[in-house]
Amino acid sequence: MGLALNDILGRLCSYNKDFSREDIAVTWINYKSENKKIFKGFGFGINNKKMIYPASVVKLVYGLAAYDWIKRGSLLLTEEIIDAASKMLSFSSNNATSFLIDLLTGTTSGPCVEGELWENWKFQRNLINDWLYDLRWDELTGINCCQKTWDDGPFGREKEFYGYENKNRNVMTTDSAARVLEEIMIHIDYQKNDLNLRNFLKRNLNKSFLENDSLNQIDGFLGAGLPENINLWSKAGLMSEVRHDSAWWINSQSLQTLLVVFCDGEKYSKETSLLPAIAKQVYEFNEKIL
Repeated sequence: MGLALNDILGRLCSYNKDFSREDIAVTWINYKSENKKIFKGFGFGINNKKMIYPASVVKLVYGLAAYDWIKRGSLLLTEEIIDAASKMLSFSSNNATSFLIDLLTGTTSGPCVEGELWENWKFQRNLINDWLYDLRWDELTGINCCQKTWDDGPFGREKEFYGYENKNRNVMTTDSAARVLEEIMIHIDYQKNDLNLRNFLKRNLNKSFLENDSLNQIDGFLGAGLPENINLWSKAGLMSEVRHDSAWWINSQSLQTLLVVFCDGEKYSKETSLLPAIAKQVYEFNEKIL
C-alpha cells in the first residue's frame, strides 16, 4: 500500500506541475471483514501527521461530540438536534454546526466581551478540545477543534477567539480525521434512539441524483472517482485555501476502505480532478488485491 500510494501521488504530481506532495496529506486504511464483523485495519500515510486547517471535515468531530454528550446524559436528544446533526453532516450546514457547538459548549456568538465573562467563554468553548484530550487517542495529539465554520468569516468574540493571525483556528491531521471517521463507522453500536451519525454520512453516487444537487459532496471529491454502485460514506471540506475529503467505502468483496486526503493551498480549492483521481486509483489497487 505504501509503494502504491507513493506511486499514485508521484504520477499525479508529475502530470500537473502545480501539484506538490508537500501540500497533500493522505491516510489510507483497509479493513478486512468476515461475517459482517470488521477487524483492525492496516494502512499507510503520507504527511499524515501534518497539521492542516480541516475546513468542514471538523464537523465529524462535532458530530461525534454530540453523540457522546447525549450518551453521557449531558445533552438531551431532541428532533431539533437530530435535524441539526443531519444537516451538518449531510449538507455541511454551517448554521447547524453553529447551533450544535453552542449546545455542546454553552457558548454563543456575539459582540466582544471582556474580563471574567471572556475568560469563562473561552474556557467553555474549549470543552470539545478537553474531551478530545480525555479520549487519549494518539491520532488526536495536537489537534484543535474549537471554532465554528463560517460562510463569510467570524465576527465579534468569534473573531477575537481566532487569535492573532488566526493562530487559534481549527487544525487537524488526516490521521485524526481518519480515527474519528473510523469511530463513527465501526466502533459505535448504534441503537434505535441514538444519534446515528453513520446514516448522515451516507452518499448517493447516482449521477442523475448528483446533477440536481449543486452542493453535493461528491463532484470534485473522492466519491467522484468511485463506481456508482458502491456504498460510500463521506464528509468533505472546501474553502478558498483547501480541498479535503474523508471517505469510507465497501469494495466489491469483503474489503472496506477508509481514505482521507487533505489538499492544502489555494490552487487546490478549485481543482476538481485530483481527489477523484486518487480515489479511483486506490479503488483499482484494492480490486486487484482482492
